[in-house]
Amino acid sequence: MAWTYLIVAGLGEMFGVLMINKFHSERSFLSLLLLAAGFTSSFVFLALAMETLPMGLTYAVWTGIGASGGALFGMLLYGEPRDGKRIFFLSLIIAAVVGLKLVSP
Repeated sequence: MAWTYLIVAGLGEMFGVLMINKFHSERSFLSLLLLAAGFTSSFVFLALAMETLPMGLTYAVWTGIGASGGALFGMLLYGEPRDGKRIFFLSLIIAAVVGLKLVSP
């Protein structure tokens, strides 16, 4: 169950980052509320995952999910560059997260 919590925490992190961008463009109370909800859920599920999984592993995977997801959504939704080098290095982050899962308890 800890890995499920960790994945949900990473998704909450990605959502929070997307809401930062939305808040900067809209400055609405709803986007601020969604931003807070995304990061709050992220930290709650991160804490739940850390009850079972080691801190270093948990933080590395959480950061990897958030960073790669934020970059991917930036490319898909906000027209950020999609050059081959960027995609290659994003795939390395994703591969590292998967690798940590494969070698972890």
